Formats: sequence, structure tokens, C-alpha cells
Amino acid sequence: MRDIESIRKEGCIFCTRPGAGDDRESLILHRGQAVYAIMNLYPYNTGHVMVTPYRHVGDLERLDEGEMRELMDLTSLMIRVIKQEMQPQGFNLGINLGKAAGAGYDEHIHMHIVPRWQGDTNFMPVVGESKVMPESIAGTYERLLRGLGDLLKDTSN
Repeated sequence: MRDIESIRKEGCIFCTRPGAGDDRESLILHRGQAVYAIMNLYPYNTGHVMVTPYRHVGDLERLDEGEMRELMDLTSLMIRVIKQEMQPQGFNLGINLGKAAGAGYDEHIHMHIVPRWQGDTNFMPVVGESKVMPESIAGTYERLLRGLGDLLKDTSN
């Protein structure tokens, strides 16, 4: 929470990141018309990606039809890329609506895509109060970006 609160001083990360000018530094994997995909700087697991609208909106029911459709389409595309590049055995998908539901940024809706593997949780988060990540965020970003490019190239042919 300390890290999340320190970032919050910049304003809404989902609003500021797209305008930062450097998608690699901002960890933006893909830009659509109404939504974009971004790596989570504090991932629940390796490969944790979020899909969010550009528009600052906190409620699912306030998304327009195009935003809703593109949110789901990009979520599906990112799942395909993560499957191709990381071979997870499952996924957790979720939108936390409101602080009571666990939303760190409740004023800007975002879909979490968390790849999962059998046995990917262990004693470290409980005993050591830390999560062991087998790959750096930058390494995962590069791998998913490359896979996304390959997948988009294949679908355009």
C-alpha cells in the first residue's frame, strides 16, 4: 500500500500513463481506440496485465457500448498473448468496483488479467511478506510485447 499511495500523488495512473510519451517506460503494451493494456507495476503474479479505458470512469455501467466491447476484446487478446508466451494453466480476471471490493484505484475502472500456474503461491507471501517473481517486469513486458506483435501480424495476414 505504501508504494501505491506514493504513486497516487501523481494523479490517476490510468489517466497520466498514456500521455507520458514513452509506452515502454509506462509499461503500455497495446493502445486501442477506447482502451489500452498496461502491465501492473506491482503484479499479483508474473504477467499481470490490466486493461482500462482512456476515459476516467469508475463504474462499469458508465462505460459506453464501444468501451465495453473493446475492453473485453483487448482482454481476450491479452489472454491469447499471455497463453502463447507464458503457458499459464489458468487465469484470474477481475474488476474491483469500489474500495470495499479491494480497488486501489476505484475512480478509474480496470480489468485485471492474472496468469496462474499450479502451485504458484507458497509460503513467501505469508511468512516473508513478499512475493517472489521469477521474471522482471521489464523482461515480461518485452516478452509480451514481442508476442503481441507476432499475434497481431499473424491475424492481419
